[in-house]
Amino acid sequence: MATTYDFPSDLLAGQEELHQVRAELSALLKRLPWSVEPLDGFSDTGGWRKVERPASPGWTADEQAEVEDLRRREHELAVFVSGHRFWAEVTGPDRVDARTRLKHAHEGTDEA
Repeated sequence: MATTYDFPSDLLAGQEELHQVRAELSALLKRLPWSVEPLDGFSDTGGWRKVERPASPGWTADEQAEVEDLRRREHELAVFVSGHRFWAEVTGPDRVDARTRLKHAHEGTDEA
């Protein structure tokens, strides 16, 4: 039978917010231009695979600030989750298992 862990509510909330921030950052980066700075487009067909990029207008100051804020928050949450006092209660391979279960806790309970 799989081990269950009694994660503290602040650790669960921190992990859930970390998932949300990472999803928001990923979605933002996908819709932003490929280059932070304005750059001309290019095409490279001489390599082992063809690479093409359209011209990039660059990111606005607001877009840069939004990315920076999300990255800062992601870092804060990662430090909070990984350094939480709960991890001192779990040792060895159980810590790896507990960390994996925490990462997937938002998906619901396991039914085996």
